Amino acid sequence: MTSSKTSAAVLAAAVLLALQPGTASAEGPEWSDAMKAADRASSESRYDDAEQFLRTAVKEAEKFPPGDRRLDLSLSLLATVLYSRGKHAEAERTYLQAVAILEKTLGPGHLRVAQSLTGLAAIYQMQGKYRDVEPLLQRSLVIREKVLGPEHPDVAASLSNLANSYSAQGKSTEAEILYRRAVAILEKIYGPDDLLVAGPLNNLGVLSGFQGNLVEGERLLKRALRIREAALGPKHPDVAATLNNLGGFYNSQGKPVEAEHLLKRALAIQEYVWGPEHTAVATTLGHLGAAYERQGRQAEAESTFKRSLAIWEKALGPDGNEVAGMLGNLARIYGSEGKYPEAESLLKRSLAILEHTRGVRAPELVGNLENYAGLLRKMSRDTDATEVEARVEAIRAENPSGGPPTRVIRSQ
Repeated sequence: MTSSKTSAAVLAAAVLLALQPGTASAEGPEWSDAMKAADRASSESRYDDAEQFLRTAVKEAEKFPPGDRRLDLSLSLLATVLYSRGKHAEAERTYLQAVAILEKTLGPGHLRVAQSLTGLAAIYQMQGKYRDVEPLLQRSLVIREKVLGPEHPDVAASLSNLANSYSAQGKSTEAEILYRRAVAILEKIYGPDDLLVAGPLNNLGVLSGFQGNLVEGERLLKRALRIREAALGPKHPDVAATLNNLGGFYNSQGKPVEAEHLLKRALAIQEYVWGPEHTAVATTLGHLGAAYERQGRQAEAESTFKRSLAIWEKALGPDGNEVAGMLGNLARIYGSEGKYPEAESLLKRSLAILEHTRGVRAPELVGNLENYAGLLRKMSRDTDATEVEARVEAIRAENPSGGPPTRVIRSQ
């Protein structure tokens, strides 16, 4: 939801605010200097430096009288950067602190409340807390529509964010409607080739591929990539996000060699910008491991999946949804290598996580259950396999549209 471009744009707006009369007075030059430095660092993709400058800004803002707007502004921006760097637990705490201050000082219907609610929702979505995500995003959308009108760029951002949440839950029809509305708003305001259009185009392309609209999905992803490369250059993290999604698309179409090329390019960008343990890196590693697997390169697939799993466990703990997905991938590799007990152990752990976070009849369970049934038959446990297969059929009957798409990097 909150991309690196978004972080830089919000920081730039904050610096403008800092220079306005009555906001950054002679009492707070250190705060203003820290904010300017954070903006420069973010615009140059130096996010570790941006984080440190924003921490300084928070400390300086805490010296101002109660109710001073610079504290909640500093906290909101710090939370945005923390999220972009994969520090989700601290980002959540910082967003919650910012929201509490904003609601008290500006009121619950203020636009800056909407911004912080969106950031908090991004944290919860990463953690798979979908029940917490939707109310926050819906509230943010209502605030923006009321204050800005139905065709403002920030309304388009809220529509795209809410569509991301729907897509992650397999609500593809609802997601498509919101993505297309967001694209229409942005194209009307900025034109079809503006950078802001690329985010919802990227996400709509992923969704279209999942829905089986393959030509449309590839076209949209390539269009988003062209826009981003033209505006940002070839080594920007938002370019990497679309490369990752296009690589995942090619994987799903049985083109793992083409996928591998794009995914390695995305990975190099992400590791350079974010470091080797960022969650965006973990996502791309997951797709790259799948590309290796489809080419029969099992050892490379296993090591790549293991690296992705380690990042997710560090970021989300042992029970995150993304952890479950990577456990399922590793189990598939072990099963193909005849390591049946190891594969079964990983599948059971993956299923337990998903049953806890998504429910025992969630469509996200189907892939692992099908793999488990196949594994059980290889182990000559046909009765157990039949029971698992019956469970799959029951879930499919309740969810004819299927589950959510493969993990992607969404962007705004």
